[in-house]
Amino acid sequence: MRIAIEAQRIFRKHKHGMDFVVLETIRALQQLDHSNEYFILVRPDEDRCLQETANFHIVEIKCPTYFLWEQAALPLSLARIKPDLIHCTSNTGPLCCPYPLVLTLHDIIFLEKKKGANQSLYQRLGRIYRRWIVPRIIPKCRLIITVSDFERMHIQRSLSLAADSIVTIHNGLSLAFNPSRKDSSIVKKYILEEAYLFFLGNTDPKKNTLGTLKAYAIYLKKSTRKLPLLIADLEESVIDTLLFREGLTDIKPYLYYPGYIPNEELPYVYTGAFAFLYPSLRESFGLPLLEAMASGVPVVTSHISAIPEVAGDGALLIDPFDSDAIAQQIIELEKNPILYEEQVYYGLNRALGFSWEQTTRRLLDIYNHIILK
Repeated sequence: MRIAIEAQRIFRKHKHGMDFVVLETIRALQQLDHSNEYFILVRPDEDRCLQETANFHIVEIKCPTYFLWEQAALPLSLARIKPDLIHCTSNTGPLCCPYPLVLTLHDIIFLEKKKGANQSLYQRLGRIYRRWIVPRIIPKCRLIITVSDFERMHIQRSLSLAADSIVTIHNGLSLAFNPSRKDSSIVKKYILEEAYLFFLGNTDPKKNTLGTLKAYAIYLKKSTRKLPLLIADLEESVIDTLLFREGLTDIKPYLYYPGYIPNEELPYVYTGAFAFLYPSLRESFGLPLLEAMASGVPVVTSHISAIPEVAGDGALLIDPFDSDAIAQQIIELEKNPILYEEQVYYGLNRALGFSWEQTTRRLLDIYNHIILK
């Protein structure tokens, strides 16, 4: 079978959630499937993080914009490959596609009311494009894959889909995230203190950066330890704007904001943290919370959207809109060593239930079912 996988952005230097999902999936496929022939369709960029193997071919497609790449250049390449199936992995796909199409629809947040206005221009344009393309792509799909039961039911209701048109395949978890990844020299690139709280920032309102900063300000007033907060992937100018707007400028000396942390160094940053803060307002899965759990780090996270499905009943689940509750949970971890160790143990065991091999075996079953049907 000839299987094409759209992985447009995996060679970009600053990768994010969906990029890592498809990258890890392809790597697992390379280990598991030596029979089918794969064509990995990518845009050229500086981080060639994937290597060809005997039955995996990298097809680089040059095109100036995301829209033209997907709607013009991609169909032209598919016409030359003539695949038995095309899997588009990041919410959107080509309108002109005569081949069986499988779409991974991670979420439909772009169809929902925005929870804030502090999105970048790139995020706003992406939202407009997805709102336009997804309703037109859905009828062309042989099957839709999403990453949690929560999101599957939400998509099914919102888009009036038949129950058998969409399935759940949970994301996996890389073995790179484990408690043995300790290296203070790497961590000190980003923060000098030995103990710290860790938060993955973002300009997307759903990540709840403002709520996290408010909670941290409350924590500083109540805590005797006053651990610094390491904020990844957020520019200082954005942080300054939020702090000034909310009257929180006094907490800035406790903040570290090194910007983007490469994925190969992220495991060391997790293991060095006292706790990981993930009070997101909306997630279709929530891979970072699993990465932190697998690293032996307690996680303070939300009790809404898909997060409880991934984190499980034993996690520290809080109301992400309640900054006092977030702060109090951090303080409880500081004051209660038994609770702390229980959370470390719970997280390590919870993370064992997720692997890219498990994810990919389910995906292979879907490929075979659709092609051989």
